[in-house]
Amino acid sequence: MSETTFDKDRARAFTSRMLGILNDGALSLMMSIGHKTGLFDSLDGNPPASSQEIAEKAGLDERYVREWLSAMACGGVVDYDPESEMFSLPDEHSGLVTRRAGPRNLTVQMQQIGMLAEVEDDLVGVFENGGGLPYDKFPRFQALMSDSSERRFKSGLIEQVVPLLDMTDALQSGIDVADVGCGSGLASYLLGQEFPNSRFVGFDMSNEGISRANDTAKDLDNVSYQVADAAALNQDPSFDLVTTFDAIHDQAKPKDALAGIFAMLRPGGTYLCVEPKASSVLEENLEDPMAPFMYTISTMHCMTVSLAYGGDGLGAAWGHQLATEYLNNAGFKDIKVEGIRHDPGNNYFISTKPTS
Repeated sequence: MSETTFDKDRARAFTSRMLGILNDGALSLMMSIGHKTGLFDSLDGNPPASSQEIAEKAGLDERYVREWLSAMACGGVVDYDPESEMFSLPDEHSGLVTRRAGPRNLTVQMQQIGMLAEVEDDLVGVFENGGGLPYDKFPRFQALMSDSSERRFKSGLIEQVVPLLDMTDALQSGIDVADVGCGSGLASYLLGQEFPNSRFVGFDMSNEGISRANDTAKDLDNVSYQVADAAALNQDPSFDLVTTFDAIHDQAKPKDALAGIFAMLRPGGTYLCVEPKASSVLEENLEDPMAPFMYTISTMHCMTVSLAYGGDGLGAAWGHQLATEYLNNAGFKDIKVEGIRHDPGNNYFISTKPTS
């Protein structure tokens, strides 16, 4: 490349960008630690304090807390006063890093960075040889998804998702509902509490998830769970509503899963399919601030898990166009794409099974 064609300003800008990526990648791990240890919650709403005071409040070792606070101060996450040597969490930041922030607490998602790092070397192998990484390579995945789902469901499931379906009266009167790929079963549990006249069944292939779900719901007699592969449900048309929450795109056989969901619905039944908000066209995702994270999660978990089982490998960014096509091909009609305030990262596809 000649001197005249080399853009020095672009090179300098990319140097700055690279340093930012390096620093922010490190900060995401430290912020995940801040979530797990409760440090952000200890700082939330409190006046400036020393590292010793913060460590004592959180019940943690001061030396580690001091180093963590230093990283947070240099990263612009917490404020630091050099004269008093005290740290504080700005109110403007607390809404994105504390537990009271609910689904807007991005440190919950930052836990995934550490989880994905555990499979980096294995993933290099499938880049070279093809194939994928199976579920057992991600032993922490179920717990992390439960943590994320808890905040999303508790803040928005009853108040925002149910009204989208226009089925409140039916749920109050009593209908049959299934949640496919239910994980630890929280959605069914919360709905079962709210609508005692309806009956809820959760299906998931994870024995661990179903066991945890059964423990949680043992106080409800209208909620049950079954171990089942989403692609091989083999259920009769006995449900009025079926839901999936971020469960279709990482299926090995998503078309089979959708066919099974269609079959288990009664004529006129409703299907709620929640999937990552994205376009199937790459250039339409370029300006999405969460797109790099989405494609990384897709490469290192969603896509590779599907490919491990000889699947389609749709990935998290399969997009609303392809999702709508899959729903149409499965037989669903009157497809609407909605969104809710407490879950800005997902599309809510609502469709029906024709009556004839």
